[in-house]
Amino acid sequence: MTDTQLAAGRAETLSSDGPVILDALPHPVLLVAPDGVIESANMAAEIFMRSSVAVLRRHPISDFVPFGSPLLTLIEQVRDRGAAVNEYKVDIGSPRIGAPRVVDINAAPVANRPGAVVLMFQERTMAEKIDRQLTSRGAARTVTGLAAMLAHEIKNPLSGIRGAAQLLEQSVPDEDRALTQLITNETDRIVKLVDRMEVFSDERPIARDPVNIHVVLDHVKRLADSGFAREIKIHEEYDPSLPPVYANKDQLIQVFLNLIKNASEAIGGAVDGEIRISTAFRPGVRLSVPGTEERVSLPLEFCVEDNGPGVPDDLIPHLFEPFITTKTNGSGLGLALVAKIIGDHGGVIECDSQPRKTRFRILMPAFAGSDIPAPNPREAK
Repeated sequence: MTDTQLAAGRAETLSSDGPVILDALPHPVLLVAPDGVIESANMAAEIFMRSSVAVLRRHPISDFVPFGSPLLTLIEQVRDRGAAVNEYKVDIGSPRIGAPRVVDINAAPVANRPGAVVLMFQERTMAEKIDRQLTSRGAARTVTGLAAMLAHEIKNPLSGIRGAAQLLEQSVPDEDRALTQLITNETDRIVKLVDRMEVFSDERPIARDPVNIHVVLDHVKRLADSGFAREIKIHEEYDPSLPPVYANKDQLIQVFLNLIKNASEAIGGAVDGEIRISTAFRPGVRLSVPGTEERVSLPLEFCVEDNGPGVPDDLIPHLFEPFITTKTNGSGLGLALVAKIIGDHGGVIECDSQPRKTRFRILMPAFAGSDIPAPNPREAK
């Protein structure tokens, strides 16, 4: 078969199977005509753009992106050069397709179609959030060293200061006792802060068992309903068929108690405050384990969502780092500890926030029978 015949056969295959192939791609693909109107789109693009192909074909690409978007400049560069151009970390978010939407863009000209450009978007959301968590874990290691130093260099002198203040309280006039009580209270507060930081230095193996996540969430919900969230409606959306998670039950309680407490504090005294807790099975998320070729599936999704004012945009990238907080009296260790616990379990936590919709999403591996270590024959005797 000649090269011409091969090329003809390849062209015939593409023309007949092209739409099927494009719809099978997980990334949005758009064909932009020379006049800027969207001429065609695959299924992923319909989902990404939140519009059907029929609607997309009636609008130019500029209707879907912010005014002056780098995407429009990129299209012009492809037309001028007649060659493919790649751009990374471009935010094309808009009210029409959702904000923010950070993507890598591959733009290429179409042969025999002067001015036509093919666009492919690759969302960076999950990769970016995982990268942020790795950075946060590095910061947590710094806290580990700091906690070890504080425990030795600060806690011991503080106990002496507290004891001295208690002795003084017995001999000073009544009007000065408020000062000795202030010393005692502040030393107690510093000790509690150091104790919280010491949790980061605990590198012992986690004792794990198959855990029903709904039992954990029901327990946390009862605590919230009878305490800090008694004035807030808490809704549940559970997948009853969810398999167990291989985890430490007490640590999971600590994670969700922290998240729901943060959500209730964000809502404050709003009369329409609501918190939504959901669980679901998402088989599509797989991560590579560093140092091996193994890929780990994280199909269990647990979410805590509230309708509070949201998290400031400039805080989102640093939300899980130690000492980052928006609370007046907050230590900034709560979410850092949550991220450490989830990371120690091989999971990932992320936050998406906008006004009246802040969602913390946890992805964790499901329990497999092989996860249970085999009993030691010597211990069995």
